[in-house]
Amino acid sequence: MTSSVPTSVPSDIEIAQGARLRPIVDVAADLGLGQDEIDQYGRFKAKLPLSLASRPPKGRLVLVTAINPTPAGEGKSTVSVGLSQALRRLGRDAILCMREPSLGPVFGVKGGAAGGGYSQVVPMEDINLHFTGDFHAIASAHGLLSALMDNHLHQGNALGLDPKRISWPRTIDMNDRALRNAIIGLGTGNGVVREERWVIIPASEVMAIVALASDAADLEARLGNIIVGYTAGAARKPIRARDLGATGAMTLLLKDALRPNLVQTLEGGPAFIHAGPFGNIAHGCNSMVATRTALAMGEIVVTEAGFGSDLGAEKFFDIKCRAGGLRPEAAVLVATVRSLKMQGGMPKNALSQEDLGALERGLPHLEHHVNNVRQFGVPVVVAVNRRLTDTAAEVAMVMDYAAKIGVAVTLCDVWAQGGAGGEALGREVLRLLDEGTADFKPLYDAARPIREKIETIAMRVYGADGVDYTPAAQRAIDQLEAIGMGETPVCMAKTQYSLTDDATRLGTPKGFRITVNEVYGSAGAGFVVAKCGDIMTMPGLGKTPAAEGMRLAADGTIEGLS
Repeated sequence: MTSSVPTSVPSDIEIAQGARLRPIVDVAADLGLGQDEIDQYGRFKAKLPLSLASRPPKGRLVLVTAINPTPAGEGKSTVSVGLSQALRRLGRDAILCMREPSLGPVFGVKGGAAGGGYSQVVPMEDINLHFTGDFHAIASAHGLLSALMDNHLHQGNALGLDPKRISWPRTIDMNDRALRNAIIGLGTGNGVVREERWVIIPASEVMAIVALASDAADLEARLGNIIVGYTAGAARKPIRARDLGATGAMTLLLKDALRPNLVQTLEGGPAFIHAGPFGNIAHGCNSMVATRTALAMGEIVVTEAGFGSDLGAEKFFDIKCRAGGLRPEAAVLVATVRSLKMQGGMPKNALSQEDLGALERGLPHLEHHVNNVRQFGVPVVVAVNRRLTDTAAEVAMVMDYAAKIGVAVTLCDVWAQGGAGGEALGREVLRLLDEGTADFKPLYDAARPIREKIETIAMRVYGADGVDYTPAAQRAIDQLEAIGMGETPVCMAKTQYSLTDDATRLGTPKGFRITVNEVYGSAGAGFVVAKCGDIMTMPGLGKTPAAEGMRLAADGTIEGLS
C-alpha cells in the first residue's frame, strides 16, 4: 500500500515567501565581516571580497553527490542545504557552497536549484532568476569574444582563422533548440557567412573559467588561453582569445562575477552561491573562490556536484580538487526510493506507487555509486532523501540493503523538517570526519594520454567494457595532443540518467561500451571535453514548459516558480 500524502502541502515558493530573512549584514557578521567589507545587492544578497579566498584554509570539505536521477531530480541540493542547517543545529560552524541556477532548467522541466521545502537558500526568487547578474556578465564576456572574432573575419582576417574550423560558439541562458545549428552573416555587409551554434551558458567555457579561476590574474590568463578556432591548411594553428585582443575587456566584464555571492539558508546560516557549470556537459561544481573562501571562514564546508557520482563527483574529484589542491574528507550520497525504482525498471509515471520488486532490482545501482566515491579514497554515507510517497516497506528495504553492503545510511527528511530532519545525517558526517580515514587521490594521472584517461573513467566509473571513437573524435584527440593539451584532465559530457551513454539504459548495465562522438579542448578551463552519445550542449524545452505556469500577481508576488 502507498503512504498517506497530505492534501495541503505548501510549495517551495510559498515556504520561501513566508520566511523571515535575516539582513545580509547580520549573516556576514556571523562570518566576522563588517558591513564595509561586503557589497550589498539589496537587503538579502551581497558580494564578498576576492581577498578572502587567499586566506589559509581551516575548514573541512564535505561533498554531496547522488545516484543517477529521474528527470525531476532527487533533491541533492535540498539535502546539501538541509545538511548545512543540521550541522549548525549540532553546534558546528558550517557554510554551504552551491552553484547558481540556470534560467534554462528554471523555465523548462527541472525547475530551480535553490533546494526545496524547508531546506532552501533564500531569497529563492532572486537566486533562481537574475540574482547578482553573474550569468549576464558571463554571457556578455562570451558574446564579446564572439563579436570580436567575427569582426576580425570581416576586417580582413589577418590571423588566417579558417571559418570552417571555428570552435567558439555563441551562448544564451535559455533552452532553445532552434539555436543548435544556424547560419549567420547573411546579407551584404553583415560579416562572413558561416555556420554557427549556440550553447547554454552553463556549457560556456567562460562559465567553466569563472568556476575554476583562483583570482583575477588567473581569470585573465585563462581567458587568454581560450581557443576560438584554427588556421587553414595542415598546420591547424590554434587561434586564441588573446590573439584577438579580447582578454582585457572580457576580464573587465567579469570582475564582479568572479566574486562569491553571500545569501542564507531558511534557518539563517551562510550560503555561498556562485557559478553554475552543468554537471552533464561541464564540470558541475560551484566556484573555486567560493569554496576556498568558505574553507578559510568556516569549520565545515558542505558543497555539491551536479547529478550522480558518475558525473559531478568524478569531475569534482578529478578536475576541481586537482586544480585547487582541495582535500575532501567525507561524502554524502543522496538516494531516493523513486530513483531506485526507476533504475529497477518502473515507468517514471508510476513512481509514486509502491513496488518492492522494482526497488529490489534497482538496489545494485546504489552499490555502484557507493563504490564510485570510495575509489577516490573518500568515506561516504548514504542519505535516503525521504519523499511523501515513500512507504515504510520501501524505506526499510533501502536501509537494509545499505547495511548489507557495509555503508553507513540515514533517513533524511530535510524537505519537510529542515535542519532537524538532517541531524542524523549530520552526526554521521561528523563521525566520518572524526575517524579521519579519508585518503583522497584523483582517479588518473593527468599526464597520461587523452584516450587512456577517457577509458579509465568509462571503465572504472561507468562500468563500461571499453570506449569507441568516431573518426572525428580520433582526429581531434590527435590534434589536441599535438598542441599541448594532452596532459589535462578530461571532462566527460554524457547523459545524467544512466551509467551508460544511453539515457534509456537504466540500472547497473554490463557488457556495454561508451561512444565518444566529439572531443574538443577547453584550454582556458584547463581540460579536454569528450562528448558521448546524444548529449547536447543546448537543451530544448518540453511540450509543457514550466514557464507556462508562471506569472507575476497584481501585488507583485511571483507565482509558479519552483
